[in-house]
Amino acid sequence: MNKKTLVLGASLNPVRYSNMAINRLVSAKHETLAIGLRQGEVAGVQIDTALQPYKNVHTITLYLNPKRQTEYYDYIIALQPKRVIFNPGTENPELYALLKSNGIHFEVACTLVLLSTNQY
Repeated sequence: MNKKTLVLGASLNPVRYSNMAINRLVSAKHETLAIGLRQGEVAGVQIDTALQPYKNVHTITLYLNPKRQTEYYDYIIALQPKRVIFNPGTENPELYALLKSNGIHFEVACTLVLLSTNQY
């Protein structure tokens, strides 16, 4: 099943996990969107630098440390994803509570591991 996924904290640097995630998501045939600090393209996915009003996002996978996440709280909630994945280093109890109060499921997991073990 195609799970439209937004990579929040996307990087053009091929050694960054967000970059690897974009590549793996595309390989797994998930429609992939990306927002990062620098505009560019990874695996055919355009990285946006401005917040976009995407529709029907199933999953947001975070690659931002908790301090950097605060400016995105309202945006994440407004997109109403089915779930948010907190990758290692992005764990944030404050955002967990906000998501829970807005009926959004979240997981503390690694997108790369979920994809490689067919649990995505």
